[in-house]
Amino acid sequence: MGVQLNHTIVWCSDKQKSTTFLCEILGLSPPIAFGQMLVVPLENGASLDFFESDGAISMQHYAFLVTEQEFDSAFARIRERGLQYWADPGKLRAAETYAHNGGRGFYFDDPDGHLLEVMTRPYKIE
Repeated sequence: MGVQLNHTIVWCSDKQKSTTFLCEILGLSPPIAFGQMLVVPLENGASLDFFESDGAISMQHYAFLVTEQEFDSAFARIRERGLQYWADPGKLRAAETYAHNGGRGFYFDDPDGHLLEVMTRPYKIE
Protein backbone atom coordinates (compact mmCIF):
# COMPACT_ATOMS: atom_id res chain seq x y z
CA MET A 1 0.00 0.00 0.00
CA GLY A 2 1.25 3.45 -0.84
CA VAL A 3 1.09 6.47 1.44
CA GLN A 4 -2.46 7.67 2.05
CA LEU A 5 -3.90 10.41 4.19
CA ASN A 6 -5.86 8.73 6.98
CA HIS A 7 -7.04 11.70 9.05
CA THR A 8 -6.22 15.22 10.05
CA ILE A 9 -7.13 17.18 13.16
CA VAL A 10 -9.26 20.25 12.58
CA TRP A 11 -8.73 22.66 15.47
CA CYS A 12 -11.92 24.44 16.45
CA SER A 13 -13.53 26.43 19.26
CA ASP A 14 -16.71 24.30 19.36
CA LYS A 15 -16.52 20.83 17.83
CA GLN A 16 -20.30 20.31 17.87
CA LYS A 17 -20.94 23.59 16.08
CA SER A 18 -18.15 23.01 13.53
CA THR A 19 -19.05 19.41 12.69
CA THR A 20 -22.76 20.17 12.49
CA PHE A 21 -22.03 23.04 10.09
CA LEU A 22 -19.81 20.90 7.84
CA CYS A 23 -22.13 17.90 7.84
CA GLU A 24 -25.18 20.02 7.06
CA ILE A 25 -23.52 21.95 4.21
CA LEU A 26 -22.02 18.84 2.59
CA GLY A 27 -24.94 16.50 3.33
CA LEU A 28 -22.81 14.14 5.43
CA SER A 29 -23.84 11.76 8.21
CA PRO A 30 -23.52 13.11 11.78
CA PRO A 31 -20.04 13.01 13.34
CA ILE A 32 -18.85 10.13 15.49
CA ALA A 33 -17.48 10.68 18.99
CA PHE A 34 -13.95 9.32 19.44
CA GLY A 35 -12.17 10.23 22.64
CA GLN A 36 -12.09 14.03 22.92
CA MET A 37 -12.86 14.46 19.22
CA LEU A 38 -15.82 14.43 16.89
CA VAL A 39 -14.88 12.61 13.70
CA VAL A 40 -16.36 13.28 10.25
CA PRO A 41 -15.60 10.28 8.02
CA LEU A 42 -15.26 10.95 4.28
CA GLU A 43 -16.01 8.63 1.37
CA ASN A 44 -12.34 8.04 0.50
CA GLY A 45 -11.55 6.56 3.93
CA ALA A 46 -9.95 9.70 5.38
CA SER A 47 -11.54 11.64 8.22
CA LEU A 48 -11.58 15.10 9.71
CA ASP A 49 -11.15 14.85 13.48
CA PHE A 50 -12.43 18.00 15.21
CA PHE A 51 -10.62 18.88 18.43
CA GLU A 52 -11.43 21.91 20.56
CA SER A 53 -8.80 24.47 21.46
CA ASP A 54 -9.07 27.31 23.98
CA GLY A 55 -6.41 29.28 22.10
CA ALA A 56 -6.50 31.10 18.80
CA ILE A 57 -7.42 28.93 15.82
CA SER A 58 -5.04 29.16 12.86
CA MET A 59 -6.92 29.14 9.58
CA GLN A 60 -6.48 26.04 7.44
CA HIS A 61 -7.82 25.08 4.01
CA TYR A 62 -9.84 21.94 3.34
CA ALA A 63 -11.03 21.06 -0.18
CA PHE A 64 -13.83 18.58 -0.87
CA LEU A 65 -14.24 16.78 -4.18
CA VAL A 66 -17.94 16.18 -4.86
CA THR A 67 -20.27 15.10 -7.66
CA GLU A 68 -22.18 17.67 -9.71
CA GLN A 69 -25.36 16.82 -7.77
CA GLU A 70 -23.58 17.17 -4.41
CA PHE A 71 -22.15 20.49 -5.59
CA ASP A 72 -25.61 21.80 -6.46
CA SER A 73 -26.96 20.70 -3.07
CA ALA A 74 -24.08 22.22 -1.08
CA PHE A 75 -24.21 25.45 -3.09
CA ALA A 76 -27.98 25.69 -2.51
CA ARG A 77 -27.42 25.30 1.25
CA ILE A 78 -24.78 28.05 1.21
CA ARG A 79 -27.17 30.43 -0.56
CA GLU A 80 -30.14 29.46 1.63
CA ARG A 81 -28.12 30.40 4.72
CA GLY A 82 -26.98 33.66 3.15
CA LEU A 83 -23.32 32.71 3.61
CA GLN A 84 -20.57 34.49 1.74
CA TYR A 85 -18.70 32.52 -0.91
CA TRP A 86 -15.91 33.25 -3.35
CA ALA A 87 -14.43 31.99 -6.60
CA ASP A 88 -10.88 32.34 -5.29
CA PRO A 89 -8.96 31.63 -2.08
CA GLY A 90 -7.97 35.30 -1.76
CA LYS A 91 -11.66 36.20 -1.46
CA LEU A 92 -11.47 38.78 -4.23
CA ARG A 93 -14.28 37.35 -6.39
CA ALA A 94 -17.26 37.43 -4.01
CA ALA A 95 -20.57 35.76 -4.88
CA GLU A 96 -18.97 33.87 -7.78
CA THR A 97 -18.03 30.27 -8.50
CA TYR A 98 -15.01 29.17 -10.53
CA ALA A 99 -14.57 26.84 -13.50
CA HIS A 100 -11.42 24.67 -13.77
CA ASN A 101 -10.73 21.57 -15.86
CA GLY A 102 -14.38 21.22 -16.84
CA GLY A 103 -15.58 21.43 -13.24
CA ARG A 104 -16.97 24.01 -10.84
CA GLY A 105 -16.05 25.16 -7.36
CA PHE A 106 -16.32 27.78 -4.66
CA TYR A 107 -14.79 28.74 -1.31
CA PHE A 108 -16.51 29.62 1.98
CA ASP A 109 -15.62 29.98 5.65
CA ASP A 110 -16.51 27.62 8.47
CA PRO A 111 -17.43 28.94 11.96
CA ASP A 112 -13.72 29.20 12.98
CA GLY A 113 -12.55 30.84 9.76
CA HIS A 114 -11.16 27.73 8.04
CA LEU A 115 -11.38 28.21 4.28
CA LEU A 116 -13.43 25.37 2.82
CA GLU A 117 -13.63 24.55 -0.87
CA VAL A 118 -16.18 22.48 -2.76
CA MET A 119 -15.08 21.31 -6.21
CA THR A 120 -16.32 18.90 -8.87
CA ARG A 121 -12.99 18.18 -10.59
CA PRO A 122 -9.51 17.89 -9.12
CA TYR A 123 -6.86 20.35 -10.26
CA LYS A 124 -4.56 19.12 -13.02
CA ILE A 125 -1.02 19.21 -11.70
CA GLU A 126 1.53 18.57 -14.39
